[in-house]
Amino acid sequence: MGNLSSPNRILAFLFLTLVQIQSKVFCYQYKVGDLDAWGIPTSTNPQVYKKWSTYHNLTIGDSLLFLYPPSQDSVIQVTEESYNRCNIKDPILYMNNGNSLFNITSKGQFYFTSGVAGHCQKNQKLHIAVGEGISENVDAASSPASAPSYPTVFGNIPVAASTSTPTSTSSQLTSTFQLLIVGFLISALFSTLCDAKMPLPLPLQA
Repeated sequence: MGNLSSPNRILAFLFLTLVQIQSKVFCYQYKVGDLDAWGIPTSTNPQVYKKWSTYHNLTIGDSLLFLYPPSQDSVIQVTEESYNRCNIKDPILYMNNGNSLFNITSKGQFYFTSGVAGHCQKNQKLHIAVGEGISENVDAASSPASAPSYPTVFGNIPVAASTSTPTSTSSQLTSTFQLLIVGFLISALFSTLCDAKMPLPLPLQA
């Protein structure tokens, strides 16, 4: 049993690394409202932003693009209470350049409204939830109860290690470390590509 402990830990760490790589590779920039610019919803589609948020599975690394005439509108990030009450005072973030980009860098609930008085009451507001799927995957991988699943996912590496000679065990550990190094290199590469495509927005003061 003692021989299985180290390979299992290595495989668990490798699995978490691959999950992180996946979360960084598939990063997208979403235009809020799709073909519609950020503005007051029309009478024919009053719940456009509510529908839009339910049709998109947003994850860490993605970004939201708000397009609007800078002289006529703006976008602010607010708390849940301010979102529900349409309170536009003391926002968390204020943007009014007409081409506002919000990068998603953490899991959680995010709330946005127009910074123009009266627009929120006309349903120009957006609520998104980020990271539930990632949270479940990470928690499942780090839980001790999930340890027996690693041989199923990665093959019979732990079993082979317990029945093989010391030479073959060393060879398997070397291969595992090589995969780990490759995984980190790929993660760093795609992280750089995603960050280069999606610069962080600078909040503008009113």
